[in-house]
Amino acid sequence: MIRDEYPEEFLELLGFVKGKRARIVVDHILEHGFITTEELEVKYGYKHPPRAARDVREQGVPLETFQTKNVEGRVIAAYRFGDLSSIQRDKLGGRKTFSKNFKRGLVEKSGARCFICLEEYEGRYLQVDHRTPYEISGDFDGAERSPEDYMLLCGSCNRAKSWSCEHCANWLEEKSPEICSSCYWAHPESYKHIALRPIRRLDLVWTGHEVEVYERLRQRVEIMHDSLPDYVKSVIRRHLEEE
Repeated sequence: MIRDEYPEEFLELLGFVKGKRARIVVDHILEHGFITTEELEVKYGYKHPPRAARDVREQGVPLETFQTKNVEGRVIAAYRFGDLSSIQRDKLGGRKTFSKNFKRGLVEKSGARCFICLEEYEGRYLQVDHRTPYEISGDFDGAERSPEDYMLLCGSCNRAKSWSCEHCANWLEEKSPEICSSCYWAHPESYKHIALRPIRRLDLVWTGHEVEVYERLRQRVEIMHDSLPDYVKSVIRRHLEEE
């Protein structure tokens, strides 16, 4: 049985893995040695197999991806345990939940607004997010948790951050918390890069009576056959040159 090939200590640590998808991946690998994307999709009904593998990695269990062939000879991806010594014990059991008091403290400190787009929202529409991705630095719990390590994000910005981070070379390879901490997605108020790219970003939101100004701006740009971002950049550039 494949399970018997793993050290007892490693098997005990795997017992802390929670969540249905993560447990299915772990138990299948323990029984068969690996699990394919086809098995995750056909046998277990997961339309996005990499998400199931990510559930396991998020709990600190190393997985490596490799290629294999299905019964039809088609090349597909598969997952198996990676370096057993690299298991991250602080992530076992999954993400720690945030208390209402912790979220309330972030709102009281910085206001009920998204840290990225700076738009104000009702508190229930804001999500507590790690400045440095959980997959890179793990999590703290209880008294060890510092508000400085977290931020409030609206759903849209949280999804944009997730996509950008998951396609960053640091996320995929080096996994350095220091690199993450100097990124726009960790500290939009002061950063050196966006997912390692030399980019600077400015989010502008028009609300309330400002919407009328935006519509006038949009109409002018359409007449000029220009784009809003390019037009705004040109206005700022001319303003700076006039100083």
